[in-house]
Amino acid sequence: MRALHTAATGMMAQELNVQVISNNIANMRTTGYKRQRAEFQDLLYEHVRRVGTQTSDQGNMLPAGIELGAGVKTVGTPRLMTQGTLVATGKDYDIAVRGEGFFQITMPDGRTAYTRDGSFELDAQGRIVTAQGNVLSPGLTIPQNTTQVTINAQGQVSATVPGATAPTVVGQIQLAMFVNKAGLQGIGDDLYLETPASGAPQIGNPNTDGFGNLQQGNLEQSNVEAVSEISDLIAAQRAYEMNAKVITATDQMLQTTSTMMR
Repeated sequence: MRALHTAATGMMAQELNVQVISNNIANMRTTGYKRQRAEFQDLLYEHVRRVGTQTSDQGNMLPAGIELGAGVKTVGTPRLMTQGTLVATGKDYDIAVRGEGFFQITMPDGRTAYTRDGSFELDAQGRIVTAQGNVLSPGLTIPQNTTQVTINAQGQVSATVPGATAPTVVGQIQLAMFVNKAGLQGIGDDLYLETPASGAPQIGNPNTDGFGNLQQGNLEQSNVEAVSEISDLIAAQRAYEMNAKVITATDQMLQTTSTMMR
């Protein structure tokens, strides 16, 4: 019976759904993480009696046909790029983006990656880097004798050195914005790569032309909502169980038919 294969596609779809939900839950405390959602579509249909088929010489037509579906397929696991909650840390090099925009990160192979994780550090040369040591782009260096670093909402970085009467501007943080943020490719470590689906990045200063502003001493938490994920997990589990019951019922029907033929 085709019902076996149809229900099997439903079980596989819900298994993938649970995998997506489990990854969201695992990253509830990951800085800048954006939750994913599994999306499904129905498969092709077999048209046993096609709707609109002429049934008589007088032009009568079928008002409704017979279509047998083949099950379900997963079409995507898009990321929901909604704003996460900002949490104050008080650390000078923790920076959160409130609004649109991604930090630009120069990878070891020369590629530019993008992230919402603003938990930065300083390396031995005084450059602002990620936890993996990748440099924030455009690069800027903090003087070694700096006593205080200030990053304003527009991304301007100022350093106070001993003996100076006023802070010195040492650099400008810029953000990247995409037409289709969900089209970015996740590569782990809270990093994303540009793809043809995301479009080319638009580069600009924070707090201008639609870009979000920066909040020094804050970090953006993940946008995963525990209650929503748990309810989705329960729904996926029940859908999996119902598809399993369809397989069990179909097997019992086949067993009954086999017994009658003996």
